[in-house]
Amino acid sequence: MTRKLSGRTALITGAARGLGVNIAERLGSDGANIMLVDINEEGLSEAAEQVAAAGAPQVGCCVHDLGVESGANSAVEKTRTELGGLDILVNNAGGGIIRPFLEHTVDTLQETLKRNLWTTIHCTRAVLPHMMEQQYGRIVNIGADSVHTGIWSHAGYNAAKGGINGLTTGLAFEFAEHHITVNAVSPGGVLTPEVAQMFDPNSEVYKKHQIVDVSKALERIPIGRFVEMHEVSAMVAFLTHEDSLGITGQIYSVNGGQWMM
Repeated sequence: MTRKLSGRTALITGAARGLGVNIAERLGSDGANIMLVDINEEGLSEAAEQVAAAGAPQVGCCVHDLGVESGANSAVEKTRTELGGLDILVNNAGGGIIRPFLEHTVDTLQETLKRNLWTTIHCTRAVLPHMMEQQYGRIVNIGADSVHTGIWSHAGYNAAKGGINGLTTGLAFEFAEHHITVNAVSPGGVLTPEVAQMFDPNSEVYKKHQIVDVSKALERIPIGRFVEMHEVSAMVAFLTHEDSLGITGQIYSVNGGQWMM
């Protein structure tokens, strides 16, 4: 049976761990060649092995700071040179500095915007000329449902992720004529390895994020659990398939019913 992404090449950002690896595994299992990029070199080699084991025909990885334009340009160029093209961009790189708004400094707010919004802007600007030239592209941005739910200490983070929502709709309208779709997947609570550790009061992750009460967040999810990473990845994958050609400018929540329309 032909896999839905056979012959396609995807660049996945923030791919050294967690959701980024899971998304890469899913697209690789659908037949895509995968380039993994992350600022953190540790974990990329293991992630590449996992993605290859999932069935990706070709897997590459590179270390770049995507919060600066040159890093994004280099990642895109390496993908095209080593894997022979670039059809899909998944803007997963992120990670916020989560704290009460008045405890932020200008530096921590700028870092939060850089990690989330600017990585997305730089990578998208780097890839669009190539997608326009080939008259084909799929861009999937990873947002956050905290933009809608307004959970504790997320105002600065939500400013960045809300910007991604606005970028998604604007780009979708502007580049539709080039057969490029731009959508966002907006997770609520996702059971990543890091989040799983937040249930243990003795873990370093719990201490780092102690201002976020995980049990209270869980109480607000109607299905009674955080969503699994593969459930988010399934939506990302669908938005890269030919079946989704008529879908652009949309923001899809994967949140267990935490926020509903």
